[in-house]
Amino acid sequence: MTRQDYIFTSESVSEGHPDKVCDRISDSILDAFLAEEPEARVACETFATTNRVVIGGEVGLSDQKKLAQYMERVPDIVRAAIKDIGYEQEKFHHATVEITNLLHEQSAHIAQGVNASESKDEGAGDQGIMFGYATNETPDLMPAPIQYAHAILRRLAEVRKSGQEPTLGPDAKSQLSVNYHNGKPVGVSSIVLSTQHLDESQTSDDIRKIVEPYILEVLPQGWVTPETVWHVNPTGKFVIGGPDGDAGLTGRKIIVDTYGGAAPHGGGAFSGKDPTKVDRSAAYAARYLAKNVVAAGLAERCTLQLSYAIGVARPLSIYVDTHGTGNADPAAIERAIDKVMNLTPRGIRTHLGLNRPIYARTSAYGHFGRKPEADGGFSWERTDLAEALAAAV
Repeated sequence: MTRQDYIFTSESVSEGHPDKVCDRISDSILDAFLAEEPEARVACETFATTNRVVIGGEVGLSDQKKLAQYMERVPDIVRAAIKDIGYEQEKFHHATVEITNLLHEQSAHIAQGVNASESKDEGAGDQGIMFGYATNETPDLMPAPIQYAHAILRRLAEVRKSGQEPTLGPDAKSQLSVNYHNGKPVGVSSIVLSTQHLDESQTSDDIRKIVEPYILEVLPQGWVTPETVWHVNPTGKFVIGGPDGDAGLTGRKIIVDTYGGAAPHGGGAFSGKDPTKVDRSAAYAARYLAKNVVAAGLAERCTLQLSYAIGVARPLSIYVDTHGTGNADPAAIERAIDKVMNLTPRGIRTHLGLNRPIYARTSAYGHFGRKPEADGGFSWERTDLAEALAAAV
């Protein structure tokens, strides 16, 4: 039997964390190419350290002349992303950082497995397994620890960027330990927050006085009690932040990006990858389907796995686990999923409208548990398939 009373912890990192700076740059480059051509192929990796950003990977446009022109835009895209995050440090500044662009044309051998032809459908961009998860413990059907760890940092970023809290810096990490009783989240046993600050005279106590009201604002009422343990900037000063303090890489925060460890992860990162890469698009589809299973009342919790082979269009398997909370046979849910959604790479992109420049906004504070947006951003968070799923079971 699943444990009902326990403490579970998840962490989040801010948009100014070195790895998230790299995710943002990679997704900003992806957006720029998709804005030019919805079928653009992009696999963009970023490395950042003191005063330097290095871009690598492969890109493809139908017009190779345009490809050379867009390569010239990359440094401007990088600088704009760093500026929006808020880095103007002496050793990591959007205006002075050295940028090396090593992007190159997509491999023809990869393209031949992915591209559609007269004899076959478009295949998956790689082999792999992807997981989706949903739980009814929060309004957005996300695990509470990761959802609220994100909310803390998102709120601190808002007040930093608005000028309301000018001494906060871009780099930050949060960690939330949530008490569960009878399987439901009921409170917070500990809060860990480390945030960069710009005033060297500020102490840990000073920072706690700044951040505590915002943390209390985003957590459910009554979750923080006198017994909650706080660790705010526990090492003391945190003035040197971002890639100057620690090197960053694209795709190194995959658990932060998904479910905070409350559910499996297939292993593939998201940022910098166009939606022909099932590492990204099928993980979004899996979240979409799991969320709709829960929204349809078919289960209180749902884990869903998809698997693919490079160059093969249809998924090799669909697996559903409702963790003993289901109101339908998991095998029946699997069959219903196969009926109500085309899970080929092309089918996923069409159903969720993924061939759009909507990815830079996903690069921090989680790819899941967000509100669907009018321009198609976070389309995988819709619950518009719930009725069809319920009818098909």
